[in-house]
Amino acid sequence: MLNIKKILLPVELPNASLPVIHQAATLARNFHTEIVILHVETARQTAGAPPDRPTFTGSDMLAEVIKEAQKNQDQSLEQELKGIPIRSVLVKGEPARAILRTAQAEGVDLTMMPSHGHTFDQFLLGSVTAKILHESESPVWTGAHLEESPAPEFAIRNILCAVDLGPRSRKTASWAAQIASEFGAHLTLVNVTASVELWGPGGTYVNPRWKDELVSNASRQLADLQRELSVKCDIFIGSGDVPNVLNQVVKTTKADLLVLECYPYGGNLRIHGYAIICAVPIPVVNV
Repeated sequence: MLNIKKILLPVELPNASLPVIHQAATLARNFHTEIVILHVETARQTAGAPPDRPTFTGSDMLAEVIKEAQKNQDQSLEQELKGIPIRSVLVKGEPARAILRTAQAEGVDLTMMPSHGHTFDQFLLGSVTAKILHESESPVWTGAHLEESPAPEFAIRNILCAVDLGPRSRKTASWAAQIASEFGAHLTLVNVTASVELWGPGGTYVNPRWKDELVSNASRQLADLQRELSVKCDIFIGSGDVPNVLNQVVKTTKADLLVLECYPYGGNLRIHGYAIICAVPIPVVNV
């Protein structure tokens, strides 16, 4: 059974990413989860801080997050967080290393963070997120790669799960299926095969035999996976550029969440992981 008992939520202060915090609150309420709010203070930030720069302690981080929400005319966040066990942790160091160390020390089940944002010690948050995606031992949830606005209501009605049809596919599909069950959402399994377009004189053409073999093989493996997990879901098979294909499938299925299969040291989806996050307009979970 899916067991999300502790969520790590790295935040930038004072400019916290409100949509991801709303999403963390939604998961925490459904799974009765503790949220650990983490802020990383870097040496350069401390040394070069202007005299009027606000300072933060573990005890006032949550208050600062709620203050940021109210400043952005988001009146619902305080109510959403009420009753959820929340701890605040302040650490110093290099952001990616500090987040990974904290996730391991806390034994978290999920790390949730924006895909991009303001700056951590002169580095875009996106670069921090990319490092964590490649090195985290637990699933990582990244918010939609969009310019932020007042956070809309977050709901999970349709889930897209992309798998490479490798050894980790069962775990990834099971994770997605259990989230779908928890929220009563519709699930679609998708596999993106290699491109079947060949370049030649006069342009491109599709090798029909190659296409049939790739699609047939993927269809069999997805059907086997579906039967093994005993889940109701749709199946979609595409080919070509992985981020672009998944972006189109997200639109077709009206997905609210994309779950990706990610091998620790490779795999097609792992290679394209951050490009996929940048391409799709919804949260992404790397499992």
